[in-house]
Amino acid sequence: MAKKQEAEKELAAKNAELQGADTKVVKDTEQIESEADSKLIEDIKSTTWSTPEGDFDWDLDEKAFGNYSDTERAKLEEQYAGTFNQINQGEIIEGTVVSINNKDVVLNVGFKSDGLVASSEFRDLPDLKVGDKVDVFVESQEDANGQLVLSRKRAKTQKSWEAINEALENDAIIDGFVKSRTKGGLIVDIKGVEAFLPGSQIDIKPIRDYDVYVGKTMEFKVVKINHEFKNVVVSHKVLIEDDLENQKSEIVAKLEKGQVLEGTVKNITDFGVFIDLGGVDGLLHITDISWGRIEHPKEVLALDQTINVVVLDFDDEKKRIALGLKQLSEHPWESLDTELAIGSKVKGKIVTVADYGAFLEIIPGVEGLIHVSEMSWSQNLRSPQEFLKVGDEIEAEILTLDREERKMSLGIKQLTPDPWKNITERYPIGSKQSAVVKNMTNFGVFVELEDGIDGLIHISDLSWSKKINHPNEFTKVGETLEVVVLELDEENRKLSLGHKQLEENPWDTFETIFTEGSVHEGTVIKVGDKGDIVALQYGVEGFCPNKHSIKEDGNPLKVDEVAEFKIIEFNKENKRLVISHSRIWEDQKAEARIEEFNNRKKEAKAANSAVKKVKDSVEKSTLGDLDVLAQLKQQMEGDEKKSK
Repeated sequence: MAKKQEAEKELAAKNAELQGADTKVVKDTEQIESEADSKLIEDIKSTTWSTPEGDFDWDLDEKAFGNYSDTERAKLEEQYAGTFNQINQGEIIEGTVVSINNKDVVLNVGFKSDGLVASSEFRDLPDLKVGDKVDVFVESQEDANGQLVLSRKRAKTQKSWEAINEALENDAIIDGFVKSRTKGGLIVDIKGVEAFLPGSQIDIKPIRDYDVYVGKTMEFKVVKINHEFKNVVVSHKVLIEDDLENQKSEIVAKLEKGQVLEGTVKNITDFGVFIDLGGVDGLLHITDISWGRIEHPKEVLALDQTINVVVLDFDDEKKRIALGLKQLSEHPWESLDTELAIGSKVKGKIVTVADYGAFLEIIPGVEGLIHVSEMSWSQNLRSPQEFLKVGDEIEAEILTLDREERKMSLGIKQLTPDPWKNITERYPIGSKQSAVVKNMTNFGVFVELEDGIDGLIHISDLSWSKKINHPNEFTKVGETLEVVVLELDEENRKLSLGHKQLEENPWDTFETIFTEGSVHEGTVIKVGDKGDIVALQYGVEGFCPNKHSIKEDGNPLKVDEVAEFKIIEFNKENKRLVISHSRIWEDQKAEARIEEFNNRKKEAKAANSAVKKVKDSVEKSTLGDLDVLAQLKQQMEGDEKKSK
């Protein structure tokens, strides 16, 4: 609380001090004004007024001095107006610099009043001085203060637009200053008007760094003007193209096949390189860059690199030039070791792997083909990718060599011993072996006994009892099978194998079990279009045709249904077993009919015997007795026919 009171007292003291100072200032001001007025009065009193010498005519005013008639006044006004220039708003006029200060530049344009232009509009004229003449734009003859309003900036802009439009109409060249870089191009100042220079219009070659052009004054051609939005598009490229078109004609006219030229790498693509030959471009195809294989031209060449190339071909009309680089050096085949021959061992690097083989590069530009059949002694051809890949460094043997055609074939299996030598000693006929399944076809299984030794198991040699439609029902790739050597053709390198031969032929036994007419129980395992496959005992499968798979109720047998079947055909050679289910109940019915027939036949025979006895016992017959006997005979004959 005490501190607050002290602060209030201090504030009141300061206010009193300020009021006293203000009073003193007022008094001092009044004293100064009073002294000034007194001094002015004294100066007036002390001033001595001079009177004209001689007599002064006090009657001049009465004599109408200075009064003009209307005609005279109009004439004088016309003369006075003639001393001024005619100025219209919106036009460009020339003015003379009268004075210059920090804020404005005063210009005399021959009007009744001078014009003012802001000094900032003359920044491009640092040496401006009084007396210089400049063009200005009349914005207004009089503003609110009666001042003539001028603008040098608008005069420059309007003149620039006139020059730009004139350049477009006349296809003329115009200078411009590159101010800055923007998205997709550059901003160019053309006499105060900003124009856009697209990146594609800077040069005929692709520009990677636009900044190198900033701050330069260059020549351009106006290519487009949008008057509505005041947009201008310029091009520097068209100037270069005009010059290059003439240069192209001159260069192409002097071209000759085989001519060596110096060029600069202009652009690199996947298929080749475009070379700038000094105004005209030529294509150096990737196949003509190096005698060796390359994946991309950038492995050998770089942008802006200067190289020598040879002209391979050219088209005068289309201005197309085909160039070569490798042709400037000797073909590698010419420098190939002369001692290399068939049977020689060579080392190199795999440069290409195809479906049919691989190419081994011995030296850059010299390659040999390793066919897939020369990669392994195995007769079961596999993919080259299983043996080699690009970049592998291997050794191979020369199989064929043609220096004139520049062709060479190689082999790598020749570097290992031929496994087919002494094959009969290692794999005699009838011997049992282990093999690995490598491949399967519709007709059999290819297996490998060892590296380079392959054999075929025919589908019919897989099983004695099962009917196999495809080998994949019996085995799969990678499995190991026990086999028996059936046939061996050393000359053609063919080996026939069997699997079922590991066991005795069960069909010798089946012949005594599945005799024709015998009945066996079986299970339907498959229903087909032509018939059913039925599994019988001992792993034997039988075939039941459709007409034999009908049950007694008229319905066909179904999968997994168990029934009895009669053997109707047994073929040991073809391992074929034909069975029938319907034959069983059909035979039963036939037997029942036969038995019924035999019974009726016996009854008829007994009746005949009885009639004969009656005839023999009757010694005398009457007419009535004969009729009775005749009826009995007809009845018996009818019964006999019926039973038949």
